[in-house]
Amino acid sequence: MKKNTTNKRNFISRYRFFVGAMLLFASCIVFKMFKTTVVYASEWNDKANKVLTRVDSIAPVRGKIYADNGMVLATNMQLYTARIDWKATGIKPDTLQKYLPALCDSLAAFDKDKTHTAEYWQTELLTSYKNSKEKDGKRFYRLMRGLTGHEFSRLASFPYFNKGSNKSGLISDREIKRTKPFGAMASRSIGGMKQDSTGNWHGSSGLEYALDSLLFGKKGVSKKVQLTNKIVSTPDEPAIPGYNITTTINVDMQDILENELYDMCKLACAKWATAILMEVATGEIKAISNLTLDDKTGDYVEGTNNAVIGYEPGSVIKPISMMVALEDGVVTGPDHVWTTGAVWTYAGKTIKDPHSAPTLTAEQIIARSSNVGMSKIIASKYGNNPDGFRQRLEQMGFFEPFNSGIGGERVPVFNKLGNTNADRVALTRMAFGYTTLVPPLRTLAMYNAIANDGKFVRPHLVKKLSREGEPDSIVPITYIREQVCSPKSAQSLRQMLHAVVWDDHGTAHRYLQDDKVEIAGKTGTAFVTGPGGYSSSVKRYAFCGFFPYSAPKYSCMVLMMGSTMSAAASSGVVLKNTALKMYARGMLGNESKYEIEVDAKDNPKKAPQASALLYSDGANVVKNKLGITKSKTLREPSQPKSGVPNVVGKSLREALDLLEKKGLNVQFAGTGYVVRQSVAAGSAYKRGDLVTLALKQ
Repeated sequence: MKKNTTNKRNFISRYRFFVGAMLLFASCIVFKMFKTTVVYASEWNDKANKVLTRVDSIAPVRGKIYADNGMVLATNMQLYTARIDWKATGIKPDTLQKYLPALCDSLAAFDKDKTHTAEYWQTELLTSYKNSKEKDGKRFYRLMRGLTGHEFSRLASFPYFNKGSNKSGLISDREIKRTKPFGAMASRSIGGMKQDSTGNWHGSSGLEYALDSLLFGKKGVSKKVQLTNKIVSTPDEPAIPGYNITTTINVDMQDILENELYDMCKLACAKWATAILMEVATGEIKAISNLTLDDKTGDYVEGTNNAVIGYEPGSVIKPISMMVALEDGVVTGPDHVWTTGAVWTYAGKTIKDPHSAPTLTAEQIIARSSNVGMSKIIASKYGNNPDGFRQRLEQMGFFEPFNSGIGGERVPVFNKLGNTNADRVALTRMAFGYTTLVPPLRTLAMYNAIANDGKFVRPHLVKKLSREGEPDSIVPITYIREQVCSPKSAQSLRQMLHAVVWDDHGTAHRYLQDDKVEIAGKTGTAFVTGPGGYSSSVKRYAFCGFFPYSAPKYSCMVLMMGSTMSAAASSGVVLKNTALKMYARGMLGNESKYEIEVDAKDNPKKAPQASALLYSDGANVVKNKLGITKSKTLREPSQPKSGVPNVVGKSLREALDLLEKKGLNVQFAGTGYVVRQSVAAGSAYKRGDLVTLALKQ
């Protein structure tokens, strides 16, 4: 009986203890509730209000960038990164082993670059799975990244993955990425992107930067709403997507210009180069390319947009100086004769002229690029007022911003001049292209005005703005000046620029004459400044002009830094080859005709003629298919077992490919096919040796 009484007391004691503990705990809860709802009620209400009144921004969809024909140059793409979550509850080791061979075969076939075999994938997946079971093993394995929605769906259909994310562990992360379907084409002009501190993406260069406010759109607003069991975000003001921008870029012309500039950069070993192609009547920039030598790879890539950065222009400034002289009446026309000579000392400084003659006409001063002649012309008007020359250019709109749509655009820099001898010396240097900084786009715009009868049209890269639910906004053609010069002055300048290419003494006559497209323009060479002054070994070579001469449709500027070839042979040839390829594709208002009239007694019908040489192998098949009646046929050049390759009879592109693979440097003259090489086929050589090719149609 005593034992039962003791047990009962122990039970009651424990019961009292637990009841007391529960009452104490309940009291704490009640006390805490009292403090929360009564004592600190105002503070908690403030916190709740802050959450419920917090406004979050909704990022808008960035607008697309189109070419002039509607082809997409830049757009947003939703990409996926595929991962495997080895901690997924439904994963079974035996199921993985069963389907692993078939899965790895599918992954190997799915790999675009074919760099990973099925064996690689099997080892990779098994190792990752085993490591995930370790104490510090990684839970997730990144399978592939940068997949489109279609590609991820295909991946999810593979054996084992098709069992669903819970049983296979296949999951994905989504990201919005700005992509350029045409890759590097006009990449620098289209521009790049960067993320700001708030996580929003904005343009960092090119069109993406210059038109960021239009492309970005307007942020939306979301607010917090209290539901029964949670607080959720709900849109209050929807985000407004950015404008889609249609540019003036023509994909075909861009392709031509980029390829020609790239090929010449390699041939001339340039450090960098830029080229711009513009439509004369409208100022639309149809193509723009900026290439820079990558020291790591030795290849050329899209680099700094040198088209809008100022450089000492060299002699391409002379036609602009001549425009001032014509408008001021200092020069009356192309036949106006000036006493020039080889040397002229003015304001205590000597100007030397490599293209000298006792007297030269205004046309010859431009054609032969006479520094003395140009200096005398400008000094005769502005020698007593050196700054008057800069002021005259300012009146003509030379320094006004273009607002072309290209990010980083700069205006020319011409220092204000006083009335000392040093200022007079600076005046003469300005007249022929030194002591100034002029962006290539600015030079091109003035040449474009010359081709356009003096109308100074504004260069622009944007054609149209569009957004769903709104009418399209067409960007109109505008002018810096309705007339930067008179039509008569423009005609005189066109004649002078024609002589640069077509006069026997013109600085470009050896390289740029072609009966298919008549080119007019001006060469320019500028020594590059360094710590010790101007360097005689490093130069910038430019050519600026327009075509066809009789009815100009396009103007073009090419500038190359550090080229091993002259301005005409490098920059000028880029323009010429661009013009010829545009002609061949019927882009100059011409029709590509591949047939000619044949004498009726031989053949009353029109018969196509071969415009290129055909190698004997397969030549008859080609001729029969096309109905060619006349053609030159060559045998495929036989190649020596060692030494310099035989390139006679090959096209320039084929010859360059063979010779440059051997490490040889190549120069060439003429157009068409190789008819002669300076180093005989099979000759011994050292890497870096020079081979000169003669080409003929």
